[in-house]
Amino acid sequence: MKDSFGNNLPIVNLHKKKSLKSGVDTQLFYGDNFKVIKKHSGWKKIRIKKDGYIGYIKNKKFSEPIKPNFKISVLKSRLFSNPSSKKKLKKFLPYESRVKIIKKNGKFGKFEKYWIRTSDLKKNSFKYRNIFKDIRLFKNTRYLWGGKSYKGIDCSALVQVFFNHNNKYCPRDSKDQEKYFKKKIKLKNIRKNDMIFWKGHVAVALSKNKLIHAYGPMKKVVIMNTKKTIERIYKTANLKVTSIRRG
Repeated sequence: MKDSFGNNLPIVNLHKKKSLKSGVDTQLFYGDNFKVIKKHSGWKKIRIKKDGYIGYIKNKKFSEPIKPNFKISVLKSRLFSNPSSKKKLKKFLPYESRVKIIKKNGKFGKFEKYWIRTSDLKKNSFKYRNIFKDIRLFKNTRYLWGGKSYKGIDCSALVQVFFNHNNKYCPRDSKDQEKYFKKKIKLKNIRKNDMIFWKGHVAVALSKNKLIHAYGPMKKVVIMNTKKTIERIYKTANLKVTSIRRG
């Protein structure tokens, strides 16, 4: 029985239980491959290939596993019906989606029945020296539990999506990220790209004094002073920093 598929939709929610009323734990992007563990009426229990996350998605017509050759490297990339069309489709692929470009025409590349600007793409094998180079793209994106895209993102996704974009494994949840990244750093030695962990939360250092995070109380991705943020989270949530890790 065939049990491996590719997601050929822009964004698919992965639910904790087989109900739309249950929470969204994470999301699949276009190009994410997955394995079906069990089929239910109207639902599939799946495991996402790149991070092993397990949950439920609604039954839809998914594709064969996708073998991408390019990835989206802008916050959202608009799709077109053809390379000469002036009519813009109301469809977008989010950052870190993966596509298989089968044809190029001028400034556009074709995958499946859609066309996409090649300036929005990087080769699948491309890696940044600075893993969080693009993180400011998400500034002011709304906070969304389980979200990973321009439509909404949570704190741990704001870490995971950039490791994935650099073709590196990263757990989905902040508690697992803290365990996975072994190198501990003292606050006085913090530098750019270090990850600051609290119970149930993570932020990324932009410098010795600034950090960026998807911050629930402010309902969006924000850049804040590191010392003041640590004080604020302790004052408002009674949470201390549990560790600072270097990836």
